[in-house]
Amino acid sequence: MSTGSVILLACAAFVGALGILIRYFGRVELVAGYDPDRVTDEEGLASFIGMNALAVAGLLVVLALVEFTEPADGAATDVAWIVFFVAVVALAGWMVVGSRRYERERDHER
Repeated sequence: MSTGSVILLACAAFVGALGILIRYFGRVELVAGYDPDRVTDEEGLASFIGMNALAVAGLLVVLALVEFTEPADGAATDVAWIVFFVAVVALAGWMVVGSRRYERERDHER
């Protein structure tokens, strides 16, 4: 197994562990920017963010498999990295925007 594949699988295990902790154990404090005073539905937030983190872990596993089965200079590897990058950026944006539905509006004090 190539070093790149091992590193990607280690990253997948880490992100997957975070996703499991958030989704199934409700550890919403692991979510960046989590403010317990603003969150109205902790279970919903945990499910939403945890599931998306698990999706990123799944993408990492797929990328590791492509890296493992494709030669170092293969075009499929390049395409897989581009798809991975676009998908992760899209998922991150979806998590930021989607997590707002679990928060109450900020009080605008002037």
